[in-house]
Amino acid sequence: MLLKKRERDSAEINGSSMADIAFLLLIFFLVTTTINVDTGIGLVLPPPLQEDQEPPPIKERNLMNILVNAEGRVLMDDQPYQLTEVKERLKEFIDNPNNDPNLSESPDMAIVSVKTQRQTPYRIYVDMLDEVMGAYKELRDAASRANYGVPFGALQDNSPQYEQITDMYPKKISIAEPGDN
Repeated sequence: MLLKKRERDSAEINGSSMADIAFLLLIFFLVTTTINVDTGIGLVLPPPLQEDQEPPPIKERNLMNILVNAEGRVLMDDQPYQLTEVKERLKEFIDNPNNDPNLSESPDMAIVSVKTQRQTPYRIYVDMLDEVMGAYKELRDAASRANYGVPFGALQDNSPQYEQITDMYPKKISIAEPGDN
């Protein structure tokens, strides 16, 4: 007897619901994924001047000009400094503990102007702004410890103590338009 082997049906997986599953997974990942948005550098800007309003006069003594060139070198009032020296120099300029006639008259009148060249690396620019902000943070922290015995970060926002310290050392920072030279 000759027996013929029966051909077996090949096993198939039903793929009709695969498209539905892929679509549901796609929707799930789109809904649950967060997209980080670069927010940039957060600075509080002063209100713009009226068209007929003149900018207030600034004594040269109260202005610290900082230039960061394309190579990342720092000039503070035309004197070269290392990036690591900027914070201490700014603290001395803003606070003027020895009443030096070449430094600002008071912390309230001190203005820090930061200017870069267009080719300045962004990392150096951000590091420079960090140094400027760090100088103000350290001055505020020292004043808070001297007056209230706590660091400035421990004070509650909009409390009288917080307001007094921010009035003592207001951040007056001017970001000048980048130049080509």
